[in-house]
Amino acid sequence: MPDPDRIIRLKTVLHRTGLSRSTVYRKIAEGTFPPQIPISVHGAGWSEAEINRWVANPPGYRVPEARRGASSD
Repeated sequence: MPDPDRIIRLKTVLHRTGLSRSTVYRKIAEGTFPPQIPISVHGAGWSEAEINRWVANPPGYRVPEARRGASSD
């Protein structure tokens, strides 16, 4: 059975990617970085699998069409 996808928080995302907080949010707005997933009223995280996809190919990463509208709800 494959491991379930984990939700990771911003501190872990910054550590794994080497990006700054402002760069992460700018890239999300551009559609070149995985968007956050709401996990509570005031909290959000990122799909670990999506972050791993981005780390494997940063210039080639694009947010899947199905996820683009989901983060703006």
